[in-house]
Amino acid sequence: MRQLARAILFVIVVAFGASASAEDIHITTSTLRLQDEALVLDADFEFELGPRLEEALDRGIPLYFLVEFELSRPRWYWLDEKVVQRSQKWRLWYYALTRQYRLSSGNLHQSFDTLEEARRTLSRTRGWVVAEAPPIQPDRVYQAQLRMRLDSSELPKPFQASALANREWKLVSDWWRFNWSTREGGR
Repeated sequence: MRQLARAILFVIVVAFGASASAEDIHITTSTLRLQDEALVLDADFEFELGPRLEEALDRGIPLYFLVEFELSRPRWYWLDEKVVQRSQKWRLWYYALTRQYRLSSGNLHQSFDTLEEARRTLSRTRGWVVAEAPPIQPDRVYQAQLRMRLDSSELPKPFQASALANREWKLVSDWWRFNWSTREGGR
């Protein structure tokens, strides 16, 4: 009976912690547009790194942020059709030798003198091609959704365990949803 009570208490604490952290990153704007036969996304995020995350960075632990995007076509007779699913991973770390913060995604690498400059760059997504020649039909309304989160699965194993129980290690936005059509040109 005691183990059951502990298990229930653990589930309540985990559920409360997950719901309390659902708004650590705020998406303030997003624009989706067709440009040169490609679907391009611009978005702005607002977030602050807590003292724990800053300390981890300063000690050489890289933080990985994941921006996820989905575009679907609603269907009344079946599940929505996923037209585009795309994610972009950003790595943020402190390079002690040069005393600079580094931000990278794919082949793009940038260095910054301060953490604030790196965070500001990370919080702005510009010109992200989410689909080349997307299968989009004119005058149809699509549902787009976007979110950003700290990818705790990329943390070293001891920190992954800490991230499960500690709210300071959880940065995530709610899904930002909006309707989009070629007629409107985006939002």
